[in-house]
Amino acid sequence: MSDTTEQPELQEPGLDEQIAAYQREFRDLDPQVEQIVSALGRLNRRMNVAYGRQVATLGISNAEWEVLKTLVVAGAPYRLGPGELAKRLGLTPAAMTHRIDRMAGDGLVTRDRDENNRVRVIVELTDEGRAKWLEAMRMASTFEEDLLQDLSGDERGALGEILIRLLRRVEHEQPDAGGRLLDLD
Repeated sequence: MSDTTEQPELQEPGLDEQIAAYQREFRDLDPQVEQIVSALGRLNRRMNVAYGRQVATLGISNAEWEVLKTLVVAGAPYRLGPGELAKRLGLTPAAMTHRIDRMAGDGLVTRDRDENNRVRVIVELTDEGRAKWLEAMRMASTFEEDLLQDLSGDERGALGEILIRLLRRVEHEQPDAGGRLLDLD
């Protein structure tokens, strides 16, 4: 007989069950508000898992995907200093250095001294890194179209506008929430 027994997979409670438990413990809870924010949180987590699975098939991680996206968004020639990358991604310099080391070793980015300022380092997207970014974008686009397939064009537009309003509210109230929060270290 084996000492290892299979543990049943723990299921996350349904939203209604979660909200009922919250209301039981916190009577002032607005169930409509909680339904919205809980659904957004769960959707975000599940989308991150799906994206992670997709990029893993390309041999990269979500973390590396974020660096590739940031370099592409910076525009041609797709280069930034490590400090700027860390700031845009909300990372510590040490975490960014570790990520860049790994990605340079995999041929996704190069790290060279700035010709105009030998103290400054520049991280640049390679052709291989750009190819991985493009393939990940193709996969993400298919996933996102599938995700939104049940929404009409008008519903997509309305949802997009609503989410942008919520995002602007958070950005206004918590302007430092886009990056790493010092009080969470």
